[in-house]
Amino acid sequence: MPATAQDRPLTPAARRVLRVAEELFYERGIGSVGMELIAAEAGVTKKTVYDRFGSKDALILAYLRARDERWRDFVATRIAAVPDARERILATFDALDAWQADEAERGCSMVNACAELPDASHPVHGAAAGQKAWLRDLYAGLIGEAGMAGDQGMLADQLLIVHEGAVVAFSVGGIRDAAAKARATADAILPRTGLPTTGIPTTG
Repeated sequence: MPATAQDRPLTPAARRVLRVAEELFYERGIGSVGMELIAAEAGVTKKTVYDRFGSKDALILAYLRARDERWRDFVATRIAAVPDARERILATFDALDAWQADEAERGCSMVNACAELPDASHPVHGAAAGQKAWLRDLYAGLIGEAGMAGDQGMLADQLLIVHEGAVVAFSVGGIRDAAAKARATADAILPRTGLPTTGIPTTG
């Protein structure tokens, strides 16, 4: 079967297009950025953009996937430097703090894209769900490595919710130390190695 446009390696011109699209889509919003602007900023023709990416939707997905790949690599590098499994969980919040400072002033690109393209059948929703599932799976794996007893799936869900809450608190709520506060929350709900966990206490 012949390779599709998305399967082929990016040419230098296509890399410029993707770099420009990432910047413009994230900073200005997907809906306000047209293919003409992307082509002009990348120094190529609009035909070149369509030849390589096929459609604006395909370029949007390429943008999200490129950002997601950078984010996953960023987190993986940060936690790889931490020897203790429990501390690696907390290091994901340190990674979030650093990422927000340099890369995510306007919040999560996946969430922003879903807000701009609310039709649940649009492929951005699948891409966003995949990113959140990846983070939840990362937490589940680290919980297992740390030997934490109890409902590990529930704890992974809680950590994901705390993490995503910090993303919104930072970008929408203006809480600049949201990741640090989320880290403290995670530290409070994480059991010490081998001890049972009940998760976040509830009141009745």
